[in-house]
Amino acid sequence: MWYGILCGVAAGAFWGTIFVMPRWLADFSPLELALGRYLAYGLITLLLLAPRLGGLLRRLTRDDCKVLLRHALAGNLVYYLLLSTGVQLAGVAAASLIIGLLPLSVTLLGRRDHGALPLRQLAWPLALVAAGIVCINVDVFSHAGDHGQPWPVVALGMLCASGALLCWTWYAVDNARFLKRNPHYSGAEWSGLYGLSTGIVALAMALAVYAFGAAGGPGGDGVARDWLRFWSVVTLVALGASVIGNQLWNIASRRVPVTLSGQLLLFEILFGLLYGFIYLRQTPRPLELMAIVLLTAGVAGAVWVHARPPSGALQAPPA
Repeated sequence: MWYGILCGVAAGAFWGTIFVMPRWLADFSPLELALGRYLAYGLITLLLLAPRLGGLLRRLTRDDCKVLLRHALAGNLVYYLLLSTGVQLAGVAAASLIIGLLPLSVTLLGRRDHGALPLRQLAWPLALVAAGIVCINVDVFSHAGDHGQPWPVVALGMLCASGALLCWTWYAVDNARFLKRNPHYSGAEWSGLYGLSTGIVALAMALAVYAFGAAGGPGGDGVARDWLRFWSVVTLVALGASVIGNQLWNIASRRVPVTLSGQLLLFEILFGLLYGFIYLRQTPRPLELMAIVLLTAGVAGAVWVHARPPSGALQAPPA
């Protein structure tokens, strides 16, 4: 389990880079960022899997392909597009308030899985996590600018962010359950197949966007943009956050209970905050610092609760 926890933390460190990518590429739309990242992800995994791709494809069943398709949509493309739309319509504060519930939603959805602890044993770690999430969002709301959007637009943005929350919650739990039911796929193999399926879906979406949505599609304003910078950044993020990060998360999902993996998702938020502070050359405000402490304490508490021996294990007589 400790190896799985370490892999989950490392995955969060790689995933945190996606929060600064839009600042690096401010001239490009969320749709362009999503399609570019996942096209690069698919190409990288294709190159990595090329020597053994034939054998892997022969092992795939129809049910496996269905799982890959729904994971590519829920865990990557649809999630990212819903989240980006929610941020644009409702603002960063409202969207982060909803997405910040991921650790709680994953824990609740996976509470009946094998190895999951009763929620009453996780009460105080979850309370610390909830307090940390409140601190983050109170700070964001306190410093957020007024977007001037009418309330129906804001409500639509909140709905999109809620959809993103549901997408990633379901993906995290379903992926963990699949890996535990199918040990014949290693974490690296499944991550590679996941990357290929995501790249294929992204390619299909890109062709549709540029074939049928040229007028409303991204990049149609005639402004010259740095496409070399674009492909350099999205490729680096695809390699780190998608290829390496997803493989690490698959290892973690197989080795830790779902109720704990939900808490490990917080490291994506923490590393995203860290990278944002470094990029903006700022230090955390008091509420941000308090939130980081509370979230870290909550995750550490959840790890400690899972690592404790079962009650009465030391007193059990030898067989």
